[in-house]
Amino acid sequence: MHKVLVIVPFPMAEEQLALRRAQMQAVRLGPDLRFDFRPVRAAPSNYVSAADMILADVGILEAGLAAQAEGYAAVCIDTMSDSGLAGLRSMLDIPVIAPGRASMLTALMLGERFSILTMWSRWKHLYTKPLGELGIAHKCASIRALDVAPDNRALLSGKEDDIFPLLEEAGRRAIEDDGADVLLLGSTTMHQAHAHLAARLPVPVINPGPLTYKLAELALGLGLTHSRRAYPQPLVPKPELFAAMLAAAAASGK
Repeated sequence: MHKVLVIVPFPMAEEQLALRRAQMQAVRLGPDLRFDFRPVRAAPSNYVSAADMILADVGILEAGLAAQAEGYAAVCIDTMSDSGLAGLRSMLDIPVIAPGRASMLTALMLGERFSILTMWSRWKHLYTKPLGELGIAHKCASIRALDVAPDNRALLSGKEDDIFPLLEEAGRRAIEDDGADVLLLGSTTMHQAHAHLAARLPVPVINPGPLTYKLAELALGLGLTHSRRAYPQPLVPKPELFAAMLAAAAASGK
């Protein structure tokens, strides 16, 4: 049995965590995998600024630092921002998978151009940064935002009748007006809309969270992990420093 740790990027109660865990229902995985969901101890209120992104990196890094020592075979990060990905890869030898870049590169295996459906235009930087780093901005047909403030804990629960039709219309516009032949959900917080959209839109719709679970299974099955040439280890690792920082942040209640 392989254990996989899924790091959820906000502190949350068990009821809220269950909404994240529900992503498991959207993917078929082998019987030899067990996924454990763990929230971070501290995080920004949302991901809209450079300062927010630094806090997100630190919170997710700290949450996964001990994963290998705890017996986990892989780590998945539950945010399209890929926060903490590079840091954890520098500290762990086991595969660390995040959905942002992975979704974009998977889209290019399924079509020529993709569009991103997102809740909020203030999340645009989450997508333009990796698009530029990967050199594939020209493959992104559009980023279509509803400009509806997201709820990182309750997700879309109770708002399905309002949000699902808006996302469906945005998807149709991305296909018909922008030329997208693959669509990406712009956040793992949007996973509840995936089945609705996939059943009604004529192109593949990528659900980013479940994609990472399958990629973790793939990496483990093939014996693959990240390159040490790309992600060198620190000369002097300081995991206790990160633990102390996050313990203080959690204790402050902010």
